Amino acid sequence: MSSLRCTIGKHPIIFLVETSTTLNQLKQIHTQLLINGILNDPHLFGQFVASIALNNPINLTYSNRLLDHCHNPTLFTFNSMIRAHCKSSTPHKSFEFYKRILTSTHRLSPDNYTFNFLVRTCAQILSLESGMLVHGSVLKHGFDSDPHVQSGLIFMYAEMGCLDSCHKVFDQIPVPDLVCQTAIVSAYAKWGEVVLARKLFDEMPERDLIAWSAMIAGYAQCGLSRKALDLFNLMQIEGIKVNEVSMVSVLSACTHLGALDQGRWAHAYIEKNRLKMTVTLGTALIDMYAKCGDMNKAMEVFRCMRERNVYTWTSVINGLAMNGAGEKCLELFSMMQQAGVRPNEVTFISVLRGCSVVGLVEEGREHFDSMRRVYEIEPQLEHYGCLVDLYGRAGRLDEALSVIDGMPMKPHAGAWGALLNACTIYKNTEMGELASKKLVELEAKNHGAYVLLSNIYADSKEWDKVTDVRQVMKAKGVRKLPGCTAIEVDGEVHEFFVGDESHPRYNEIEFMLGEINRRLKLAGYVANTKPVLFDIEEEEKEDALCKHSEKIAIAFGLISLKQQQPIRIVKNLRVCWDCHDVTMMISKIFDREIIVRDRNRFHHFKDGQCSCKGYW
Repeated sequence: MSSLRCTIGKHPIIFLVETSTTLNQLKQIHTQLLINGILNDPHLFGQFVASIALNNPINLTYSNRLLDHCHNPTLFTFNSMIRAHCKSSTPHKSFEFYKRILTSTHRLSPDNYTFNFLVRTCAQILSLESGMLVHGSVLKHGFDSDPHVQSGLIFMYAEMGCLDSCHKVFDQIPVPDLVCQTAIVSAYAKWGEVVLARKLFDEMPERDLIAWSAMIAGYAQCGLSRKALDLFNLMQIEGIKVNEVSMVSVLSACTHLGALDQGRWAHAYIEKNRLKMTVTLGTALIDMYAKCGDMNKAMEVFRCMRERNVYTWTSVINGLAMNGAGEKCLELFSMMQQAGVRPNEVTFISVLRGCSVVGLVEEGREHFDSMRRVYEIEPQLEHYGCLVDLYGRAGRLDEALSVIDGMPMKPHAGAWGALLNACTIYKNTEMGELASKKLVELEAKNHGAYVLLSNIYADSKEWDKVTDVRQVMKAKGVRKLPGCTAIEVDGEVHEFFVGDESHPRYNEIEFMLGEINRRLKLAGYVANTKPVLFDIEEEEKEDALCKHSEKIAIAFGLISLKQQQPIRIVKNLRVCWDCHDVTMMISKIFDREIIVRDRNRFHHFKDGQCSCKGYW
């Protein structure tokens, strides 16, 4: 029997346990160990129980039952059970084993591993009260100087959003190690304090992959996508290998900027360095390609993925909807159902958007009704907003208003905004005034509500009312968000604001704007000046429209990109009617494919046509 014992490290039988996949196999091993008397050794028994618990969370109940039959469990066993439950669906049970340590008849005392796992448990259940009690126990037992416990405490408080507590813990560490420094950088980056996070990051004598990933993710989450990509480039220069986590953040930054070239480079990096194409990474790639307007590549990634979950399916369905492919969106949704993947709330938002962009009203209503009837998903505010948009885009304004009136909860800004936009398109002043009033009641600083209402008035040349709207905006301190459009050229993202003349190539851009206007007028173009809020001369309005940020970006694209290259731009606001019509004409006059992503959707312009097909 002694030949079976292993005095250093794990007993050989433990490796057999770790390779077992079913409960039946574990029971067979357990039986043999009992017959051979191996489990009489409390240390081996503890290793056996711990291995079962840590190897597969499904077998936690079995390991708990085994532990109940152990007369003198070791601290290692209890710590393993705390650790296993911390990572399970029942993390709160970790505290039961901590209590058993404290009440042990063998005078066991918790060690640094105990508290490290308990701190992680508190972070998992997001219980500040439990976290503070554990922190108190850490101080009581003298483990507040243990680096693993220190970094764990910083992580725990960060998960709960308690940055002051994170800083207090960090300040009490005389010489913080790499793990603690990384933990505090991650904490600040996670909660948007990127300036302070970057300061601490730059002061680190050495930085590991986790610190780099945290900083990149922090920038990406705050919308500072250019900084995220700049840091990623610096990471490459310093020779740090990228992992899945950091690459997902890089792809998110590319997505936000519409930086397709850099997104393609990131994809090539993944393939060259043979990063594992996990579901999360694959879904991020699909999202990037879809939101950069390359649905063919998004579908290619989707088809090549061996494993897909509901988020993967939803991402590609949403991409099709955004790019105006409503029919294909519904086809893929049908394939998803046939594959046995259960849709979630976000999936239905994408499906409803797909119906909306191509005017499939009845199909959209059927999918909305199926949420509750088939999948027992209760429609939320976003779903009702999509339904209002569905009816509104199709010109069925009374039915859109009926949806709002029939909502089981208080209508939100999204629903009234969708109705107001429809009223602008179909020139319904009376209903537009109602929608605008309701929208302003919900969001007093929402400039879009005022702008759309003023557009309705301007459309009918009611200049007095346009002036009234502007006066209200001024009195309430509401400022129209300046338009900003980004375009990527040779891997570099250029941003333009309305009336922007700061670009080093602006003289060339201005010349191209003049050439665009000259050719447009020859083609019979007349500026749609109704959206301009001022009661001024038509010539001045045309000049104001000419300086919209998307037109400046398109002009830059025309002078910077080769003829065969599509011009891809991303705008932070909804594209106005005039810019939409001008871009459509530019695509024909200059024989260019132009892809515009605005706040709501994609517009693919080619040969004088737009993918929106009138459902704008």
